[in-house]
Amino acid sequence: MQVDVLLGLQWGDEGKGKLVDVMTPEYDVIARFQGGPNAGHTLEFNNIKHITHNIPSGVFREDSINIIGNGVVLDPVIFKQEIGEIKALGVNLGPRLKVSRKAHLIMPTHRVLDAASEAAKGITKIGSTLKGIGPTYMDKTGRNGLRVGDIELSGFLDKYKFLTNKHLQILKQYDFEFDLAAYETGWMEGIESIRSFELVNGE
Repeated sequence: MQVDVLLGLQWGDEGKGKLVDVMTPEYDVIARFQGGPNAGHTLEFNNIKHITHNIPSGVFREDSINIIGNGVVLDPVIFKQEIGEIKALGVNLGPRLKVSRKAHLIMPTHRVLDAASEAAKGITKIGSTLKGIGPTYMDKTGRNGLRVGDIELSGFLDKYKFLTNKHLQILKQYDFEFDLAAYETGWMEGIESIRSFELVNGE
């Protein structure tokens, strides 16, 4: 089986999404293997622009299978919004999109940790997109965090609460105000959106 990898060697804005879309008719499976929703892949069909953030660029091709892979950190809120926008265009995503159980979820507290850490840096801040991507990868490499597959388990909410409390303890070292409840409602709705798709064990 032939596998080709498209990899950007700069800091984004290389046109990877457009190139993937051009190449997809030649491939059965298109997978996004890493990254978070800070990405913005702009595609154009019938003079209508579409921007994908979490979802692979091949979803507009009817015969393709698209996989959100293990290395992706997935924000349920942005995922739900993106799904709604694509479905509104009449695209049937059900058979085309699959999500790896091993992909990690960006939690509401990851976003807060990102913002608090960035604010604390002052003039040395790194210019984070504040979407919780860095803290989520820190949990992933530390073998903590929530995976997509956890949403299938009966103890999912317990694990969510445990990790949330762990993050809240870290946040005590920052002088940073936040409203976690305001984001949690949309986050849980996003989890239900993820549950509506087939979860796979692929990398």
